[in-house]
Amino acid sequence: MKRRSKIQFPSKYMLMCLTAICGILIYISFTMNLSGGPLNTVAGYVFIPMQRGINSVGAWIFDKADSLKNLKDVMAENQELQAKVDELTTELNTIKLEQYELDNLRELLELDKKYPSYEKVAANVIGKDAGNWFSTFTIDKGSKDGVEVDMNVMAGSGLVGIVTDVGPNYAKIKCIINDTNKTSGMVLTTSDNCVVHGDLQEMTENQNIPFSDLKDSDDEVSVGDPVVTSYISDKYVQGILIGYISTIKNDPNNLTKSGTITPAVDFEHIEEVLVILEKKKTSEQEE
Repeated sequence: MKRRSKIQFPSKYMLMCLTAICGILIYISFTMNLSGGPLNTVAGYVFIPMQRGINSVGAWIFDKADSLKNLKDVMAENQELQAKVDELTTELNTIKLEQYELDNLRELLELDKKYPSYEKVAANVIGKDAGNWFSTFTIDKGSKDGVEVDMNVMAGSGLVGIVTDVGPNYAKIKCIINDTNKTSGMVLTTSDNCVVHGDLQEMTENQNIPFSDLKDSDDEVSVGDPVVTSYISDKYVQGILIGYISTIKNDPNNLTKSGTITPAVDFEHIEEVLVILEKKKTSEQEE
């Protein structure tokens, strides 16, 4: 036997028919005022869930729209706050920079007060050789400001170095930590003389510079004693603080001592200096 083909009824037509039936039932319910009747009961089962669903969807959409509006408000407020934070950060950095410059100027002023007998001029560092240490650098004052070769330079708490080259508006400085530098020093507590050597390797390893040829027959010199420029120095004026003795030992000849000195100046961070506008007078110049 041949199977009978099933009649297929398109779903869209089914939906249209149900919609039409629902519309007719609603019309009859309102026009005939069949309250409490079967149609009203059917309508309660059919339309109330639909209404609840529609209300739920509407409430969800409203919440999302409200949340989106709140998010836009929060983002706008966040941008305003970020702009204020950036402005305050800039102001704070400016205040810090001004305070830093003020501290440096106060430090120079205190250094100037320690050596009142010397006329000085303040200068800014405008360049330096490669490397971490300020072994040689350039300042923004020159011959127009009275700076000359062999004038002494100070910063921080003591001696930096000496002027080696001068132009109209610049000068080059060689520091006491430079490998080629030698400075005649004197232990302030005993007036014993020594020779202070520049040594960048020692500065890198221990942040000290060596000294030698110290005659301390009475063993009075000890760690922590200050070392200043000696009166017998040929280029450095007397009494400028070089640093403090950090180590000391007897030499093999048992006649002299050597060791290291911690410089009074931070040779990693030099920004402003004082140039003493007076050169050491030698015996030939005095004659």
